[in-house]
Amino acid sequence: MKPDRSFFITQKFAEGELKKYKQSAKRDLDIAKASKNSEVTFHFSYMALIKIGIYCLAKEGYRVKSRPGHHQKIIESLSRHLGDEDILIIGDKMRKDRNLDFYSADSMSSKGEVAEYLKFIDTLYNRI
Repeated sequence: MKPDRSFFITQKFAEGELKKYKQSAKRDLDIAKASKNSEVTFHFSYMALIKIGIYCLAKEGYRVKSRPGHHQKIIESLSRHLGDEDILIIGDKMRKDRNLDFYSADSMSSKGEVAEYLKFIDTLYNRI
């Protein structure tokens, strides 16, 4: 895998650093699972998705540069890394929903969608 140099740089990570990245994704996933509020569940599910991607990139020896579009590149890279196009499709839908919620006054995913996102991210975490 050769990620876009505009968004990723090569870096070696110690095993302890990788463990912390994975634990951070798990912490967000656990918050998403525990919440009864669908907005909180969505937010932390999305953050877990991004952190899962960051973890997988770090395992491959890449650090993410924070710049416009980096979440999309993380999702694309995670999809390629795990060989699963559903990650790209669902992850990009989540990213767009998050952007609408963030930049629009009246947009939010339904409870059913949020539950499906959470289930998908939980399965994805278990794969890594």
